[in-house]
Amino acid sequence: MADQFDYDVLVIGAGPGGYVAAIRAAQLGLKTACAESRETLGGTCLNVGCIPSKTLLHASHLFHEAKDGVLAKHGIKLGSVSLDLPAMLADKDAAVKGLTGGIEFLFKKNKVEWLKGLASFKDAHSVEVAGKTVTAKNIVIATGSSVTPLPGVEIDNDRGVVVDSTGALALKKVPDHLVVIGGGVIGLELGSVWGRLGAKVTVIEYLDQILPGMDGEVRKEAAKLFAKQGFEIRTGTKVTGVAVKGGKASVTVEPAAGGTAETIEADTVLVAIGRRPNTQGLGLDKIGLELNQRGQIETGPDFSTKVDGVWAVGDVIPGPMLAHKAEDEGIAVAENIAGMTGIVNHDVIPSVVYTSPEIAGVGLTEEAAREKGEVKVGKFPMMANSRAKAISATDGFVKVIADAETDRVLGVWIVADPAGTMIAQAAQAMEFGATSEDIAYTCHAHPTHNESVKEAAMAVLGKPIHM
Repeated sequence: MADQFDYDVLVIGAGPGGYVAAIRAAQLGLKTACAESRETLGGTCLNVGCIPSKTLLHASHLFHEAKDGVLAKHGIKLGSVSLDLPAMLADKDAAVKGLTGGIEFLFKKNKVEWLKGLASFKDAHSVEVAGKTVTAKNIVIATGSSVTPLPGVEIDNDRGVVVDSTGALALKKVPDHLVVIGGGVIGLELGSVWGRLGAKVTVIEYLDQILPGMDGEVRKEAAKLFAKQGFEIRTGTKVTGVAVKGGKASVTVEPAAGGTAETIEADTVLVAIGRRPNTQGLGLDKIGLELNQRGQIETGPDFSTKVDGVWAVGDVIPGPMLAHKAEDEGIAVAENIAGMTGIVNHDVIPSVVYTSPEIAGVGLTEEAAREKGEVKVGKFPMMANSRAKAISATDGFVKVIADAETDRVLGVWIVADPAGTMIAQAAQAMEFGATSEDIAYTCHAHPTHNESVKEAAMAVLGKPIHM
């Protein structure tokens, strides 16, 4: 297929969307290369995002359970418990190294050529990588996203005073006071890590609730649980400045609606106000590809752009900036290039907050569902779940939202220790167009957390057993 081109497919970016697209294209018999400027593959997710943060979340959770007496009530008594932060960070680095190295192995196994360097378009079928021009019949843009800066606030990860999410994964000591600017997923997860290790955590959120975009009832429950864990959450508050002096930071805040300003002193400030697509420096102007108002590339449902032979997936196109969304799009775009039919159902993309308990959702929030028509809602508390009670982890609930007329499930929201795993059942049910009755009458193993999904579905029908 390559003929006059060096490659059938050239993927720009080796994050979850890019490396998956490259591997799938190669599996389908297309001569494939992937351009990536990092020293390791895997993009933000594997290097400084999903993977290292989950490693630290797990390690900090174990430390919290050991140090704060959580294990004692289960009959496990320990002596003095201390933190070896360098060892914890080394464990995180080892996990990252193993997984990024695994992708390099998969590239070799599937004969994907790694072009090391930044790629920039020369025309619609050629790019320059590390001073060399390469051509491809199809080029997939999968360059991901980066941290959104806060105007007027300078990030310096090396000093560890004002940091972004990358810097927050490598602090050399536990701050006495960590101020998190942004009450979204990243800020709450990293705040949880350092809070469990001993930091006082203050979260500043401009909106009136944390976790924007999630179900309203879930957002309120999450705020209660974080407050119970010692977080000070200040919603409806904006940051107007951050000053650094003598290794400390002074954060100036005021009510979002306007009012009296005050200053909060902090050892470390984490700026976590979101991410923006990496579309700069690609030379998109040379191929006539314009961006929308959010700096994203618009595509058709097959992930093709308006420029023939140029495709885009992941964080650079509209939709949630999630690794698993990008991965599914990477598979789909490769199949479309190969003449198959690659589809991603963007109505069924689960999202997870990996705190303790975890918070997960898929489909519509109750608010969004009600805007579309009549709905039925079923809820079941985790405190009534036998498995949760047996292990003393009863915070949270499962909520199922169904169409009032057809009973088709429109959304599922879960606050529970293993919510990120539980949500997969809901996503698969929705992918197959399940009704709440379908879930309710599916036999669930006992005792499991997922029985709460069954009971919440039964609650939609007005007949839960254990509540």
